[in-house]
Amino acid sequence: MDLIGLLKSQFLCHLIFCYVFIASGLIINTIQLFTLLLWPINKQLFRKINCRLSYCVSSQLVMLLEWWSGTECVIHTDPQAYPKYGKENAIVVLNHKFEIDFLCGWSLAERFGVLGGSKVLAKKELAYVPIIGWMWYFTEMVFCTRKWEQDRKTVSKSLLRLRDYPEKYFFLIHCEGTRFTEKKHQISMQVAQAKGLPSLKYHLLPRTKGFAITVRSLRNVVSAVYDCTLNFRNNENPTLLGVLNGKKYHADLYVRRIPLEEVPEEEDECSAWLHKLYQEKDAFQEEYYRTGTFPETPMVPPRRPWTLINWLFWASLLLYPFFRFLTNMISSGSSLTLASFALVFFVASMGVRWMIGVTEIDKGSAYGNIDSKQKRSD
Repeated sequence: MDLIGLLKSQFLCHLIFCYVFIASGLIINTIQLFTLLLWPINKQLFRKINCRLSYCVSSQLVMLLEWWSGTECVIHTDPQAYPKYGKENAIVVLNHKFEIDFLCGWSLAERFGVLGGSKVLAKKELAYVPIIGWMWYFTEMVFCTRKWEQDRKTVSKSLLRLRDYPEKYFFLIHCEGTRFTEKKHQISMQVAQAKGLPSLKYHLLPRTKGFAITVRSLRNVVSAVYDCTLNFRNNENPTLLGVLNGKKYHADLYVRRIPLEEVPEEEDECSAWLHKLYQEKDAFQEEYYRTGTFPETPMVPPRRPWTLINWLFWASLLLYPFFRFLTNMISSGSSLTLASFALVFFVASMGVRWMIGVTEIDKGSAYGNIDSKQKRSD
């Protein structure tokens, strides 16, 4: 390991990133709270301000991927569709197999300049998570309980609010509902067999109702579906801890632009369309494993400097008082002070580990169980 690689793997560097992220995130959440005063006066101004504040938080994670670890994502796509990316609202359907696939989705949005306003269909529990969850609340993220009778009205209502959203956005959906594991895949294919649906080799059975209601609610506002299939070269198994350690990964992302007019509006037809899409995604993955590449022309959108500039701004603002505080604590020589410092250090290390653990595949939600799998519906 070279000197720079050794430096990047040190816990002190991770602690600095964690501190800047948490401190700046809580400051931003506080500012967002005060922006609520704008909502009844000027809703669109409230939205534009919160898009910028949201960018200050999410871009820090993208900075880790693009600038700290140096991970590069090659996009394979139609050159005629490429100029439209970032110039239109789009529903992004991304496979859900890797611990950092959400981060690659954010990187895609950042490269095309729509990260601040971009949305995701997320489970409701995330709305209560400090910093990211609170930030999402103020940017009108769409939350679901994964219980369709509850979600039918609430998700539709949230989506309809986005029809007059003033910023361009990608609306990211992981239709599989949870990350791919062999156990979940086995259960998923048992469900597919029971329903008479084609088997998938590299994906879980997609949950279609959330996708159908998104298409119906955002029609004539969203221009296209971006079918995105992500993979990593040389059988790499990327993790957020690896990114934090500065490990460089090599991602390939196949992006197909499908005009929204080609997606059926009626729910059953839309469901059948999505199942067919996932069969095609499976074929693309099969081809990738066989040849090492996706179809279409490989392109690398330019890396923008704003994620790095944003992090450097918050680091310069927050690190000096932090290190001065630590220096004063250590130089005091008090046993109680030193014990307090050790406790803070321990809690911080646990905080870093918890934040990383949230993304781990084995901590993902359960796809189903033996007792309920036959009762599961889309």
